[in-house]
Amino acid sequence: MVVIGVDAHKRTHTLVVADEVGRELANRTFPATLEGHGTALGWVRTWPERTFALEDCRHLTRRLEADLLRAGERVVRVPARLMASARRTGRALGKSDPIDALAVARAALREHGLPVARLDGQTRRLRLLVDHREDLVAERTRMQSRLRWHLHEVFPGLEVAPRSLGRLHVIAALDRRLQPVEGTVAAVARELLARIRELTARINQLQQEITRLVRPLAPTLLALPGCGPLSAAKLLGEVAGAARFRSRAAFARWNGTAPIPVWSGNATRHRLNRGGNRQVNAALHRIALTQWREVGPGRAYVHRRLASGDTKTEALRLLRRQLSDEVFRRLLADETLTQAASAGKEAIAA
Repeated sequence: MVVIGVDAHKRTHTLVVADEVGRELANRTFPATLEGHGTALGWVRTWPERTFALEDCRHLTRRLEADLLRAGERVVRVPARLMASARRTGRALGKSDPIDALAVARAALREHGLPVARLDGQTRRLRLLVDHREDLVAERTRMQSRLRWHLHEVFPGLEVAPRSLGRLHVIAALDRRLQPVEGTVAAVARELLARIRELTARINQLQQEITRLVRPLAPTLLALPGCGPLSAAKLLGEVAGAARFRSRAAFARWNGTAPIPVWSGNATRHRLNRGGNRQVNAALHRIALTQWREVGPGRAYVHRRLASGDTKTEALRLLRRQLSDEVFRRLLADETLTQAASAGKEAIAA
């Protein structure tokens, strides 16, 4: 059994074959093209029992990973920090593509339970749509900020309510008011309004599409109080399969809700984990805030923690940790439902 570590780059991929104790057996560099992937597959068939280990930087390895999976290969993803740790503890000094690829292979040999890669499906489509919508929202926010300064110059006494520039009727009213005004500032403001109107329409379309896609994929997650379609889509896209985590504690550590122990001797305490996946952490925080502000299980939990002497920040942090376990359970349940539905469709088709 060998492990093939891959150091991926935009133009080339370097493969290093390591045996079960981490000794390098061979290495070779291939072009990062479809033909190069095929040549690499032909080269590794010298070792019949093999596992590919790819550094978890999917913007570089996604196509190679997909080609390997379609060819029936087993692929595991190695976090970058594990590869860096293996490289620092290696005997070879310096940094090169073969050294990095060997470090990836050794990290995969040393660490058990690494996430196994699989072909992306609807979850990747959701992630792409959510990321695209967030980019458009950020672009619209920048334009809205500039527009407010121009409106203040053209209409000094005009008060535009906060967060109202994303509403089409408010945009239409401002456009009518700016039409008779002459000058460069008014012309720029009208141009910004037109662009904001286009972005708002597209953002609304994306939200509708995301909602349509997420409902059949996460019915159990959407039933969680405070979890709307956008938060559910963010969780599905970022988690990319809850079954790859061995436990709810591992999931909490990955998303940054598990506290970090910082005790020594007689002083036992924990501190906030500022690492982990911050996108998932932010989604859990939004759910926690919604539950706290509205009537629901989170509100009762926060009140209990406040009554026991915790601050609001501490209570919300603890609520996020509780929600992490609940979200993990619901994600697993939704994945089971999706797999059962897919198996039923395949049986009907057969």
